[in-house]
Amino acid sequence: MTALLNVSGLSKRFGAVVVADQVDIAVYVGECLGVIGPNGAGKSSVFNLIAGTLSPDAGTVRFDGVDVTNVPAYKRARAGIVRAFQIPQPFPKLTVYENLLVAAQYGAGLTGGAAEDWVVGVLREFGLAAKAELFGGSLTLLDRKRLELAKAVASKAKLLLLDEVAGGLTEREVEELAALIVTLKRDHAIIWVEHIAHALRAAADRILLLHFGKKLLDGPPVEVLGSPVVKQIYMGLAADEAA
Repeated sequence: MTALLNVSGLSKRFGAVVVADQVDIAVYVGECLGVIGPNGAGKSSVFNLIAGTLSPDAGTVRFDGVDVTNVPAYKRARAGIVRAFQIPQPFPKLTVYENLLVAAQYGAGLTGGAAEDWVVGVLREFGLAAKAELFGGSLTLLDRKRLELAKAVASKAKLLLLDEVAGGLTEREVEELAALIVTLKRDHAIIWVEHIAHALRAAADRILLLHFGKKLLDGPPVEVLGSPVVKQIYMGLAADEAA
């Protein structure tokens, strides 16, 4: 099985600050890769390099069998690399339905009845059908986050880049969102940068640890989250204390 996304030797620095140091990542459809690391670890920079809003100093990004290392962000988005942000960004004066219709038309390239039918299906999938006529800016935080994910799916994303999308939610809401992300694995590859460990435990198949731009660990959630390295980085424990 070929990885949908294959990142090899990705490197980027700003002067003395290294934000990506020979990073390798492979993600498959049906899989959620969680990404953790302290502030400044390079998580956002790696997302920017994958999405195309930042150019690497070295390395390659291959998506769906094509080298997209030098392809601009908007073309990557149209090819299926779509990002969802911690702070949802709906069109506040458009309805939920209209928000998704924009994504279907300008992201997925659908028109007319095909776009409308596709949007209706996405509304149902995300539990937003009853709120289709509400303005995007009037939704609760959880529903705005649902809409953020729904816009990505409506644009026919293949790879979902989720940037701390559980931030600001209650524990119950985090559980709901994680359950939704599990269902999205069915048709997508997902990379989820997140600080909330139990959210990643619920949805991620693997977790990757970044530190100072370097990949330190990549493995099952139980192993990575319970590793002495993670405890040392996050809690400042010495190696013998963390073991």
